[in-house]
Amino acid sequence: MRKVFINIRELLQVRSNRQKKVAGDAMKTLPKIDNAFLIVENDRISDFGSMTDFKAQNGDELIDATDRLVLPSWCDSHSHVVYAGNRSQEFVDRINGLSYEDIARRGGGILNSAKTLQNTSEDELFEQSLNRVQHLTKLGTGALEIKSGYGLTVDAELKMLRIIQRIKQETNLKIKATFLGAHALPEKFKSNKTAYIDLIINEMLPKVHQENLADFVDVFCEKGYFDLDDTNRILSAAKRYKLQPKIHVNQFNTFGGVALGVQHNALSVDHLEELSTSDIEALKNSETMPVALPGCSFFLGIPYTPAQQLINAGLPLALASDYNPGSAPSGNMNFVVSLACIKMKMTPEEAINSATINGAYAMGISEHYGSITIGKKANLILTKKMESYHQIPYEFGNLPVEKVMLEGKFFEDL
Repeated sequence: MRKVFINIRELLQVRSNRQKKVAGDAMKTLPKIDNAFLIVENDRISDFGSMTDFKAQNGDELIDATDRLVLPSWCDSHSHVVYAGNRSQEFVDRINGLSYEDIARRGGGILNSAKTLQNTSEDELFEQSLNRVQHLTKLGTGALEIKSGYGLTVDAELKMLRIIQRIKQETNLKIKATFLGAHALPEKFKSNKTAYIDLIINEMLPKVHQENLADFVDVFCEKGYFDLDDTNRILSAAKRYKLQPKIHVNQFNTFGGVALGVQHNALSVDHLEELSTSDIEALKNSETMPVALPGCSFFLGIPYTPAQQLINAGLPLALASDYNPGSAPSGNMNFVVSLACIKMKMTPEEAINSATINGAYAMGISEHYGSITIGKKANLILTKKMESYHQIPYEFGNLPVEKVMLEGKFFEDL
């Protein structure tokens, strides 16, 4: 039976099969059809167009979208949704004047999360994480990248990655897994970083590969964490296991990490709150997607990624949530899109492009997700009643989502 959305006020992000991302001035355009229909057969988009051209068939399940919009579900290419407990005390510490770096130096931050996770059973960690993922689905996320990195031991990193695999089996979201053993230096290796990198390369990576637990590899390339040489060692070793890089870079400092990511054919370079002219030049003529994480900037009170510098240089940009317990404890991509418009001065068109088609590219899934294209997966958002897609970022505290479809089925029916 066909599921058919009819009378759609605006059908957004209508693209041809050949388009995998948008960049530069093209980001200012969000192709749409007014008063549209869209047909879903099984788990795929099979047709769409103007209502004037629609012909119903016997047995069609009609979904009246009068005064509502339909768009691709959000593609969140950077999250840390598998974690235990929370770090609300650190939130209070920051209010009282401590910086993110101050908290990390006294054993908080990532090390705090790692300790909690190591002491949490796999089943309990799975339940906590699955509940978060299901909540994100209700908010409109239909594709999600999830990183490890709160384990920091061989067993705990593998535990996280196995949980990501379990989440894949329990949900219709498109899930991609990233190995982030190089997220922070464990206390045990505080005076011997080389030994920990050896552990990542000689023990973690082979086991991740053996169990086929990850799609990507990541490194927190930042002062006080992992420098350029460390990052180069890890990414070079990961190539043997065909793990493409997606690296944290330029969150607090710019010192050549973007160029190193491009050199290693990174699928994305993420954060970029700090950005230099040389970083922009390195990204030109590359296949690497810059990814901004405005939720982190909002929560920590640090600069926002200079989106217009990237776009004016002819580059693409993706938006992601960075959902994690320490620096961005929200995975609400609707709010991320609003922040991009309000704080990064992106237009609604640029922001929605960044959170759909470019987000899919930053996960390596744009063949099947991120746009309204015949043959792509029917992962869709049906909005509440609204006059225009401009209201999605404008009404920043409100949930614009009425229903979410994953692989041709409404979420509440799964």
